Amino acid sequence: MFRPDLLRGMNLIVSGGGTGLGRSMAKRYAELGARVVIASRNAERLETAAAQLRAETGAHVLPIPTDIRDPDACAHLVERTVAELGAVHGLMNNAAGNFLVAAEELSTGGFDAIVDIVLKGTWYLTQAVGRRMIRQGQGGSIVSILTTYVHSGSAFVLPSAMAKAGVLAMTKSLAVEWGSAYGIRLNAIAPGPFPTEGAWQALVFDAEAAAAEMKARIPLGRFGEHEELANLAAYLMAKESAYVNGQCIDIDGGEQLQGAGEFSNLIRHDRKQLKEVFQAMRKPKAQSEG
Repeated sequence: MFRPDLLRGMNLIVSGGGTGLGRSMAKRYAELGARVVIASRNAERLETAAAQLRAETGAHVLPIPTDIRDPDACAHLVERTVAELGAVHGLMNNAAGNFLVAAEELSTGGFDAIVDIVLKGTWYLTQAVGRRMIRQGQGGSIVSILTTYVHSGSAFVLPSAMAKAGVLAMTKSLAVEWGSAYGIRLNAIAPGPFPTEGAWQALVFDAEAAAAEMKARIPLGRFGEHEELANLAAYLMAKESAYVNGQCIDIDGGEQLQGAGEFSNLIRHDRKQLKEVFQAMRKPKAQSEG
């Protein structure tokens, strides 16, 4: 679908790039000629992913351990990228976290854990990259991974819904503010169900039953393939999408149109039993960077 040099000459940062969808997008960028920086908190997993991506694509892949909840760490990520590669041309905001919980049982710590990653962390990294792009004076592309329930909200994932909606507001606001003055484009992608190990462990408690139920809500009757999302992510980084700015593109097989609120269907289950299942699923840390 794309010529193999589509992204040649571009240096792209992917947060949460060591696993899941982040790794898939990083791989696609590398296949299309970009030099890729992958970032996440887990240094060992990041090094392994970088070595695998180099072997698979032959591209320059630089792993930089980063906790995006720390603005200084985000600034360091950008500084090191520039020191190693010379410039930053694009950012994929992919790092996130989520877990299922009834809102009345949501703790302050649980709320902060998600908002600190998804909303604050995305902003810290976006600002650090934006500042560099402004100094470079060549424009750039910043893309954020959202979710289809930014349009509708969703039961049982309240912190994620609130934080992702904030990132959508950031995208639209900066598309005007930075687009007009600096030629920096901001867009977002809202995926439906794209199975990844991290997200499925945090959000799906009966994989076989849930798969059938989830697919029934999708007009196309299937989950998304990682390559389909990665191709959209590549398009939004390429100069061929230069007139796309301030948009949130759903890629969900039509799920949002048929059944808004990705986890709202769970309301029909017994609430006491649902809470017990949520508690059993919960891990000490709810972050999923892919």
